[in-house]
Amino acid sequence: MKVFISADIEGVSGAAAWDQIARDSAEYDAARRQMTAEVRAACEGALAAGATEILVRDAHGSARNIIHSELPREARLVRCWSGAPLMMMDGLERGFAAAMYVGYHSRAGSPESPMSHTMSVTLSEFRVNGRPVSEFELNAWAAASLKVPSVYISGDKGACAQARRLLPHIGYTEILEGLGEATVHLHPAVALDRIRAGAEAALKDRAARALPKPPARPVVDLVFKEIKRAQRFCFYPGAERAGANSVRLRCRDCYDILRAVQFIY
Repeated sequence: MKVFISADIEGVSGAAAWDQIARDSAEYDAARRQMTAEVRAACEGALAAGATEILVRDAHGSARNIIHSELPREARLVRCWSGAPLMMMDGLERGFAAAMYVGYHSRAGSPESPMSHTMSVTLSEFRVNGRPVSEFELNAWAAASLKVPSVYISGDKGACAQARRLLPHIGYTEILEGLGEATVHLHPAVALDRIRAGAEAALKDRAARALPKPPARPVVDLVFKEIKRAQRFCFYPGAERAGANSVRLRCRDCYDILRAVQFIY
């Protein structure tokens, strides 16, 4: 059984502020080690459930965060960015039994985490067919287009709730909860125990194998925090200015959405 894991850092135990997860921060090493440990716990849960091959996608920042030597020997690791539209799901293909998500965070505009965002911190909101969406939703749609079910997520409470609205039977572990600019966290060791058990249970749960239906001909509204960024992105092929800070895209499919995301900066 082949299992894919997409890993972010804003939703791991201890992650509370932007400067803490930047590579030049004095606290970064602790954050990346907890990210590595939570990915390792998910791998261990997958192996206990019968996984024979695991592909981990380091999906935060430089994509050079996870310490590969601390993962199980069965785990291969995708590092850095290839430039392909799958981005946080790079390496996923048909034939994987399941996708899991570790360290994920709430969508842009959500009050559930002080580090809420969707794909780019330059956006205040990312809407598909009029509804704000999260990175998890975009990535789960991408996985579904390859016939790969998304069965498990760990991260902040908002991210888990948003995932469950899309996939009611998904396994999940709430690691932290936002309180305005503050956060409340599980003890790191407790987080590892729950992720390990949650990942194993999710892979064994047939109900969690449901595929979400990606939106057909999605209309995407990108609401930027700064007018100058909306002005720049409105020159993307097919983009329409929808407001002072917003740009609208009429996409063919989920892949088309992710291709456009690469040009947001």
